[in-house]
Amino acid sequence: MARLADLPLRYRLFMRAYRYRSVDWRPGAVLKTPLFQARIAAITTAAFYTPDQIPFDESVRGGDVSYRIIPMDTNLRTLGIAHRSDAFDHRGIEADKNLALPLDRLRELARERRIGSVSARHFSFMGSIPAPGRLVSGTAPEVSKLLRDDGVDGVLLTPV
Repeated sequence: MARLADLPLRYRLFMRAYRYRSVDWRPGAVLKTPLFQARIAAITTAAFYTPDQIPFDESVRGGDVSYRIIPMDTNLRTLGIAHRSDAFDHRGIEADKNLALPLDRLRELARERRIGSVSARHFSFMGSIPAPGRLVSGTAPEVSKLLRDDGVDGVLLTPV
């Protein structure tokens, strides 16, 4: 696990000065379907995109709050990474995309009947969005609706 002291000075200063939001999530979401019957989707902040999609725009002030749909049958090795932050080492997720978008692991869990099924589509966001207002007010509700339309019961969130 990295420590704050491991980061370059500019990131340590940014993180000290950043006005973090405090959100009371209670009561939160409660899984109403038993896990062995639940449809699960994955959401990552690794900024993955498929070869036919436009990469995330790293130049957007405040962060690119768009998303990319990653179909279940995507070959993870073909995913590109357009993450704006150089504050983490990308080598792990470049070597094994399952670290940030564990679609192969979800398929295994479904085969083992530990989860009911895997959603047909999953979602990728760019992490490191210092101004998340548009994400919270627009993008997140849009993706929530898509997840409901897909009959998703639970989401595995893999932040990077």
